[in-house]
Amino acid sequence: MATAASSGGPSDHQYVSVKLESPRLAALDLAPHLFGSHPAAGSWDPSKALPMERAAAAIWELSCVLPSRHETLDFKLLLKPKADSSECIVEEGPNRPLGCGSNQVEMTDAVFKLAEKDSLECKVWVETEMLSPFDLAASWKAHQENLQPSRVRGTYDVVMNTETEARDEDVDGRHTPSQEEQKAVFVDRGVGSPRFARPTNETVSTSNIKQDSETKLGMPAAEGAVAAAAVADQMYGPKEDRKLVIVLVGLPARGKTFTAAKLTRYLRWLGHETKHFNVGKYRRLKHGTNQTADFFRGDNKEGVEARNEVAALAMEDMLSWMEEGGQVGICDATNSTRSRRNMLMKMAEGKCKIIFVETICNDQDVLERNIRLKVQQSPDYAEQTDFEAGVRDFKERLAYYEKVYEPVDEGSYIKMIDMVSGNGGQLQINNISGYLPGRIVFFLVNCHLTPRPILLTRHGESLDNVRGRIGGDSSLSEVGEVYSRKLASFVEKRLKSERTASIWTSTLQRTILTAQPIIGFPKIQWRALDEINAGVCDGMTYDEVKKNKPEEYESRRKDKLRYRYPRGESYLDVIQRLEPVIIELERQRAPVVVIAHQAVLRSLYAYFADKPLEEVPKIEIPLHTIIEIKMGVTGVEEKRYKLMDAVNPTAEV
Repeated sequence: MATAASSGGPSDHQYVSVKLESPRLAALDLAPHLFGSHPAAGSWDPSKALPMERAAAAIWELSCVLPSRHETLDFKLLLKPKADSSECIVEEGPNRPLGCGSNQVEMTDAVFKLAEKDSLECKVWVETEMLSPFDLAASWKAHQENLQPSRVRGTYDVVMNTETEARDEDVDGRHTPSQEEQKAVFVDRGVGSPRFARPTNETVSTSNIKQDSETKLGMPAAEGAVAAAAVADQMYGPKEDRKLVIVLVGLPARGKTFTAAKLTRYLRWLGHETKHFNVGKYRRLKHGTNQTADFFRGDNKEGVEARNEVAALAMEDMLSWMEEGGQVGICDATNSTRSRRNMLMKMAEGKCKIIFVETICNDQDVLERNIRLKVQQSPDYAEQTDFEAGVRDFKERLAYYEKVYEPVDEGSYIKMIDMVSGNGGQLQINNISGYLPGRIVFFLVNCHLTPRPILLTRHGESLDNVRGRIGGDSSLSEVGEVYSRKLASFVEKRLKSERTASIWTSTLQRTILTAQPIIGFPKIQWRALDEINAGVCDGMTYDEVKKNKPEEYESRRKDKLRYRYPRGESYLDVIQRLEPVIIELERQRAPVVVIAHQAVLRSLYAYFADKPLEEVPKIEIPLHTIIEIKMGVTGVEEKRYKLMDAVNPTAEV
């Protein structure tokens, strides 16, 4: 549970949000309700219980605002048949108390007994946040004045501006943490983002209303629960009926392929069948790589027809792939004219939904760097021996595109304007609705090109590692303590010039103790980084599981990805709760050291390495080894450092 340092004043109000998640419930003819002792919860009369609204495929939510000094609220959850609301199924266990005057997020289980031998287990998040009267007034004002209805019912046209605010900086322009920041340890026991982990040099303005990034920019606590529906729907239930095509739009060297690759990796990791279709590859296969700038002239009729032809071929392949089960296709090309985009929309009509993502960059320094990188890496210039001649040809090609370029103003679109440099920018959204498009918007607003390393490492060897036991919360062995000191020495040398770096651990003592010798950097504890919950098998060896629970052992052996420990988690559950961590890592512009556990690091590594979900449980993450992930404009690079050998075998998870 994540609790804020202060409680509300007498005039404050308390925002309360109760969310229930259950992929199985979505398939049952039951609707979740809430009832309790406070008027906001209806009453203890089940017939007056308040219905929870469906927020996503497997998420239901009920929220309200209460006076901060309200009496203690006891409540419970119940299920009612949709056809006959007179009967109900109340959750097992004691009443749920809700105090007053604090910010916190609590995640628990709710168990409903459906039949004598059939129970339904659901995840429940209860989030509370203190709101001042000024917060409420600002929220209402924003709603009344700045959120205007769009042409699509139930959606808004929103402009989000990211700006840079002044910070204390040293001579080289980097923020230097204070002594208090260096010594502080910040704890997050919820599934959302820890507040200190959010960069303090950003604000997001929705319709020109600035909000403090430390409390408003990031994903609200428990927001990661919404992402759970993505994996759950893919792995446990039916896929979304409507297919989605992301069509990139923009002049050359604006970061379209970079954006397409990141989106593909993110959506695959969440469990969506996603594929990247690069039209440039189709053009090179059909017309070769030796095309000069003249091929791209707007008045070159043959060139225009040839480029439209390969765009249509890529779109046809994408639609065929979707008919075979694909869910999200990403069309990577300039798509710079309205006629080209109309052609794609006509091809997709009745088959899938199209969202345009337009990348716009006006920073000449960034453009010059991108152009030179493009010439250096593009197959179009692989046979060009004169680099500067290649640069001149590319700039000539770019000039031809600029003459005919038509910005997107039709359909559903997302415009990313000067977002890459990290020095401010704008995200414009029009006619965007639905769960998955919303996740895409949230991901894109947090992406940038700033190069920085992310260091992943398991905790030092623990006493339970020595005993071969699963889970637990044991301390380090002597070997583990040696590794913690070696890790501190490595981090000090590797990040000596990166004083804005931070150390992230789980809330389990073996990761906290591993990080203890590292000094000079703020340390942040995430509950989301805790090891996979082994449920009733926690503390057992796998030999004991095989002997005492042979059915569980065999089920896990057959499908390690989807297997869920009784009253515990599966790898898919771990991926769900790590989604806020990935968003936070994408947003960070400084190095991060993540000290966590094998199943967690397998899941994180799979994201960066773009590994299929089926391979996640098999990824090798050895003890006492550092995996350095470098993120930047050229993509993701990996390097490993083995600081010492593991003396004892480790329990598998």
